[in-house]
Amino acid sequence: MTNLNPTNPDVTTAPNDLARQLTVLASAVVAIVGSFIGSGAAGGTPIQDAAGGALAADATPIAPGGPAFGIWSVIYLGLIAYAIWQLLPAQKSAPRQRRLGYPIAASLILNAAWILSIQFDLLPLSVPVIVLLLAVLVWAFLITVETRPGGIVEAIVADGTVGLYLGWVCVATAANTTALLVAQGFDGFGLGMDAWAVVIIAVAGLVGLLLAVYGRGRLAPTASLCWGLAWVAVARLSGDLLSTPAAVAAIVAVVAVVAVTVVLRVRAPHLA
Repeated sequence: MTNLNPTNPDVTTAPNDLARQLTVLASAVVAIVGSFIGSGAAGGTPIQDAAGGALAADATPIAPGGPAFGIWSVIYLGLIAYAIWQLLPAQKSAPRQRRLGYPIAASLILNAAWILSIQFDLLPLSVPVIVLLLAVLVWAFLITVETRPGGIVEAIVADGTVGLYLGWVCVATAANTTALLVAQGFDGFGLGMDAWAVVIIAVAGLVGLLLAVYGRGRLAPTASLCWGLAWVAVARLSGDLLSTPAAVAAIVAVVAVVAVTVVLRVRAPHLA
């Protein structure tokens, strides 16, 4: 049974709207608890030290430098803001939130699951989890592109947060997959470390270009993806694992993605 929304008689309120809102809120709480565990603040092992250090900044040539992970604070802040904002009565029966709520909730649960997989040294499990997380975020991103936000607040807390989250997870997926391959002793079919690093970074850059084109110049996914790749370049030029080819590839990818995004942004300045 549905009831007319008193603020908009053309939109009906379904009983499962409240369930969706509460699911998003509960998922955000789970993700925040997971983040404290992953940071080491709640007794867990910091991500860079867990799983035998497989995800440390010097573990593979695709690993971003340590400061890159500071972007999680911004992403979590956006996710918390979204979880609170979507509780507002005006969003209860909003068609756009009906489509976005569960994908975002799923991404929050998967994020916590990924942290737990690393905490329990289950590196092989972490890869399918983060790939599934990436797929869910692509789903959410497609919704934000196909529909229009209701105002600047929604553009920031929904579209902006999803974009930042997706861009960073693209880089994290590449780094996580590479970490597993290295840990499993993958020899690169005879190709050197530098060659494989360039190939993987090129793929990440291509993904960034696809996001820019499909999103018609959205800033958020470009910002976080390029942030991650820029820190890959920094780590390869000044860290313990040096690789000039990887650094150059990362810089080229950043320049290309930013340039394409700016051009497209000029043509569609209203997008988040």
